[in-house]
Amino acid sequence: MTTLIRAQGPRELLAYVPFRLGYRPQDSVVLVGLRPPRGRIGLVVRVDVADAADVEHGPQLARSVVGHLAADGARRVVLVVYSDAPLRAAGVAAARVRAAVEHCREAAEPQHGPVEAWVVSSTGWYALDCAEDDCCPPEGRSLRELESSEVGAHMVLSGAALADSREEALRIPPAGADARRRAARAARRVRDRARSVAAGDDVASRVAARVSALALWRTAVAQVVARDRARDGGPVGDGAGAAVPAATVLGRLAAGLESVPVRDAVLLSLVPGTDDLPDRTVRGGDVDAGTGRAIAAVVDPGAGLAPDPAVTGPARAVLEGVVAHAPRGSTAPALTLLALVAWWHGDGGRARRRLAEALAEDPTYRLALLLASALDAGVPPGWVRADACADTHDVG
Repeated sequence: MTTLIRAQGPRELLAYVPFRLGYRPQDSVVLVGLRPPRGRIGLVVRVDVADAADVEHGPQLARSVVGHLAADGARRVVLVVYSDAPLRAAGVAAARVRAAVEHCREAAEPQHGPVEAWVVSSTGWYALDCAEDDCCPPEGRSLRELESSEVGAHMVLSGAALADSREEALRIPPAGADARRRAARAARRVRDRARSVAAGDDVASRVAARVSALALWRTAVAQVVARDRARDGGPVGDGAGAAVPAATVLGRLAAGLESVPVRDAVLLSLVPGTDDLPDRTVRGGDVDAGTGRAIAAVVDPGAGLAPDPAVTGPARAVLEGVVAHAPRGSTAPALTLLALVAWWHGDGGRARRRLAEALAEDPTYRLALLLASALDAGVPPGWVRADACADTHDVG
């Protein structure tokens, strides 16, 4: 189940935004869409202050972002500015931040009404438009108030962690050299066997290889789930590390995902209600209709299903492990699946990063190109559009 967060006040909202992004923003304006009927937090978009403040391109950028918020069903918009600029004083830095805020307000207010703006600096938080020292002292109210909020406490207790920057949050660090070598050797053995089978035109052996790759995927995901359960159950010893897929397993998975039926079966395994469709996909049966329904569950607002973090979380961990271990040039399938999972969760920034990495490795990778087209067109996943329509009808 996806946890629903509602805006119960600025303190809770400001505590939540960094966890939603996965890192502590700097020199940024974050636009938060609030969806009816009770202020449920919807789409959250971050832009650089410098980009939003630009005289020529800033207003256009703001209109584009606000358009995405509206498509997500937002009825209200809140701005959160992350800056150490002294905004109550004159100066170039303060003027730039205020220009960014004004461009965002001018884009949002005609459709969404008055837009509140809050500031979070390295010393405190305050309302941008408040000049009362008793309410909003010049250095801001203590950041400890955000850390001790109900949302902040919930996120910390649930194991959520914050990176210090966007780059750090999105980066998949490579594994050690020895682990990468072992993964590369394992992947090479899989590819050599695949070439041998292809040369012999042995259909049964090709199917068996795909079935084995899907079974390996499921085993790797199960290991991550078991590790997480052990961690949640209390302190674990050194044995917990054994549940993490080994470098050789991750190398074999990287090679296995190069098969389109295996990649599609992995995707289908993340969609609720697909039953044995992943197995039939790798066996090469007539699965077009079932696959169409499963994909519709991701993209179609009429059938849109929200992702289940209990399923997509372990899958993401395995896919990131594949990317961390596999040699460059062989991770486009895993990166594209990671992009699709991020997009399904509404994390457009992470999806774009993974797609850029996938297309840098293979500029012709078809699934990555299709997903990039959807992102460029501002198309949200089906469940987001379905929720937006339902919320609109609820308000009246």
